This record gives sequence, structure tokens and C-alpha cells, in this order.
Amino acid sequence: MKKETSFSKLLPVLFGFFIMGFVDVVGISANYVKQDFALSDTLANLLPMMVFLWFAVFAVPTGLLMNTIGRKKTVVLSMAITFLALLIPLVAYQFEMVLVAFALLGIGNTILQVSLNPLLSNVVRGNRLTSSLTWGQFIKAIASFLGPVLAGFAAASLGDWKMLFPVFAGVTLLSTLWLFFTHIEEVPAEGKTSSFAACFGLLKDRTILMLFLGILAVVGIDVGLNITVPKFLMERCSIPLDQAGLGTSLYFIARTTGTFTGAILLARYSARKFFIISMIGAIISMAVMLPLHGLLPILVLVFAVGFAVANVFSIIFSAALQLKPERGNEISGLMIMGIAGGALIPPLMGVVSDIMGRAGCVAYCHVLPAGHRIPPEKNRILA
Repeated sequence: MKKETSFSKLLPVLFGFFIMGFVDVVGISANYVKQDFALSDTLANLLPMMVFLWFAVFAVPTGLLMNTIGRKKTVVLSMAITFLALLIPLVAYQFEMVLVAFALLGIGNTILQVSLNPLLSNVVRGNRLTSSLTWGQFIKAIASFLGPVLAGFAAASLGDWKMLFPVFAGVTLLSTLWLFFTHIEEVPAEGKTSSFAACFGLLKDRTILMLFLGILAVVGIDVGLNITVPKFLMERCSIPLDQAGLGTSLYFIARTTGTFTGAILLARYSARKFFIISMIGAIISMAVMLPLHGLLPILVLVFAVGFAVANVFSIIFSAALQLKPERGNEISGLMIMGIAGGALIPPLMGVVSDIMGRAGCVAYCHVLPAGHRIPPEKNRILA
């Protein structure tokens, strides 16, 4: 009976990771909104900025909120905000309202990412926690690559790509109610809650600063590719957006495959070597892809890039936590704030795209990591 009860509590929490993946719909949505409102790349790329900007604003305050109302209520609140965000494009489809919708989606996702992992630790403890977190990331990846598929299906078969929003909203409402009516015993928070001052004070450590910038860059690259791949396919292969959007789904399938492959390999090999090989593979794949025009070779290389970068975020995040375990709360808050890179990089890519074209945009995307180097004396944290 205890095992059944534990499993009944685990399922609604894990399902929350599926809702977490809805934020990646911003990639394909930016392309459809650009097409619907005849926007420039610079203006269209404001959409991911409206989503990921809030990670810089709400990550640490969410930690304070969890101490006040508890983890489960914080997750439920995040899902309620996400549900509202998904309804707005259906009620009022103007560019300004789309910006509001994606701002709310970003706020909801920020709160969800900060609170869902700690809530999972209340349900699963010990050695099973790591595997449960891996399952959570896998479930999130499924939602990520389903977004473009549903958008393409809705556009081709239902005549309106926005019909994916009621589907996502319905699933979010189901998840919210499931978790709300599930009793989860929470462990009281220990120690001092993270603050902005404590988080930013850690940036005085050069290694933590480099890792933080690495998070900014890798999330910005991930979101930028999410947006740019369909545009690149449309330009190079002369295919419509509903077909080009499948390139984003392929990218997320590659990330899902890469995550599980990495989970196996990282248990046997050095994280530092794995990181270096991954980045070299991503850069080479991107360099080879830039001059191509054939659909099949481009899709193969899109998969290669997604596979290569799949574990970069987790490697950097883990390295940061291992650097100063006693400051884990502050470091965790700071690294989650780094997800705001998804708001900073895509607008710059949009400007580059308007000036140099899609190839220049994609090339710029992979120049970024070159500037982030961990000091040699601190490389041991990735060993």
C-alpha cells in the first residue's frame, strides 16, 4: 500500500514536467506570429525575450514564496498562470496581447522550474531522486517536440495553428487539478532563504561567473536555434512553415535522445571531456550545415547539433553546485536566473538575421560559447 501511495504522488509531480515543456512552444509560435503580422526578425524575436526575461526577475523571489506558502501551492500557482497565458491568444489575437501571453507563460514557467524539482524531492528521496529527475527531463522533452507537431497539424488540418493552445490549456488544467487534489507531505525549509544579494555576491568568484555566463549562452543558443531552424529550412529548402516547423521537433527529439545517452556515458566518463567533445561536435555540425541547401543533410545536422548540446546545461549546472555545496541554494537560484539568456540572445540573433540572413544568425549562435572558458585551476569541478 505504501508503494502505491508513493506512486500515486509521484505521477502528478512528474506530469508537471510535461507542463514545463510548454514554454518551448515560443519557438514555433514566433515563426507563425511573424508570418501573421508581417514582422521583422528583430521584432518577432521579442517573443522569446518576453518569455525568458522573467527568469532573471522571479527565480529568487520564488524561493521566498515557497517558504511562505509551500512547494505544492507554488507549483499549482505556476500552472494556473500558465493556463491563463495559453488562453489569451484564443481570446485576443493581437501582437500586443501575444506579448502579454508569452510574458505570463515565462512567469509561470519560471515559478514552475524553481519549485517543481524541490517538490519532487518531497516524494522521492535518496538514490531514486536522480533517476526521477531524469524521467522529468524526458517528459519535458516530449512536450517540447510535440509543440511544433501540433502547430503544424493544426495549421494544415484545422486551418489555424493557434488550435494547439486549447489543447495545451486543457492538459495544463488537468495537471493542475491532479496535483491540487494529491496530498503531499512537505519538508519544512531549512536555513536561510536565498536573496538577490547572496546570489549576485557569488559572481565575485570567477569560476561561478564563467559558469553563470555559460548557462546564459547555452540557454540562449537553445532558444535561438528553436526559433531559427524553421526559418533556415524555409529559406534553404523552399518549404512552408508547417513543414519547416518539424525541424524544431527533430531538434528536441535529438535533445531527448542525447539526454539519455549522456546519462549513461556521464556515469562512466569525465564530465569535462564529455563537455569538450559535445561542444566540438556541435560547432563542427553547425559549420558543415551553414552552406547546405538539401533538406535531408540539413535535418541530419540539426539532429547532430541537438544531440551534441543536450547535456551541456546539466553539466554546467552540476559543476556549479559541486563547486560550493554549502551555498547550494544561492548557486541554484543564480543558475536558474541564467535561463534569462533565452531572452537576451534571440533578439541579438534577430538583428544579425535581418542584416546578414539566416546563415549569419545561426553562425552567431555558435560563436557564443567560445568566450566562456573555465580557469584551468578550476577544471577539476568538471573532472
